[in-house]
Amino acid sequence: MTLMHGADPWTAPGNDVGVLVLHGFTGSPRSVTPWARSLAEQGWSVSVPLLPGHGTRWQDMNLTTWHDWYHEADRALRELQSSCSSVFVMGLSMGGSLTLRLAQQHPSELSGIVLVNPAVHTERPDRFLLPVLQHIVGGFPGISNDIAKPGQDEGAYDRIPLKAAYSLQQMWRDIKANLPAVTSPLLLLRSAQDHVVEPSNSAHILRSVSSRDVTEVVLADSYHVATLDYDAEIIVRDSIDFVRRLSS
Repeated sequence: MTLMHGADPWTAPGNDVGVLVLHGFTGSPRSVTPWARSLAEQGWSVSVPLLPGHGTRWQDMNLTTWHDWYHEADRALRELQSSCSSVFVMGLSMGGSLTLRLAQQHPSELSGIVLVNPAVHTERPDRFLLPVLQHIVGGFPGISNDIAKPGQDEGAYDRIPLKAAYSLQQMWRDIKANLPAVTSPLLLLRSAQDHVVEPSNSAHILRSVSSRDVTEVVLADSYHVATLDYDAEIIVRDSIDFVRRLSS
């Protein structure tokens, strides 16, 4: 299967500090590669996997479930752990959701987590129809490229695959119920204007996790895909400072 431009998974060898960077729903490594490259420039070992069903055709996502996406994230984490003494996980949107689940499943193994516009639910009215619609309609119009900065392309599908979307809802339900199990140091960056993920997501995460080391940063000039937007440098700067502080 031919991959979309910029969708290739990649790794950068480095020292014993590892960073796993996860992309979002219907997206690909293209949306987080500039961020991840900046992390690799610090000398850290960086991994950016391509989640199953992503980076090819939107129909392929309907052949996968959240278990497939999580297992690939977990595999990449274990690979980093095999060569690194400290590992951080970072994610955009659904990548942030998967980051939270990794933190729930590996509470003592992560040095810290960074979330950019993470999601644990949706307020879309059609969410109530997904259990039925997923069997009738393949996909809805997409939600890609919510970016204020002109000329940017995250390389995501132009359709929302509904079976995959229903599975995403099931994953959110599981993650949301277990947020108190998250104890890792947490840096959460959210856009003031996000047309994909509602602000209630970050608010719920922040009041539900058990992490004692928590920092929230509001990105004033970016939309949902903030890693490619005007505030991308803030994400890079703050995540680098976060890793340096906790790995020194």
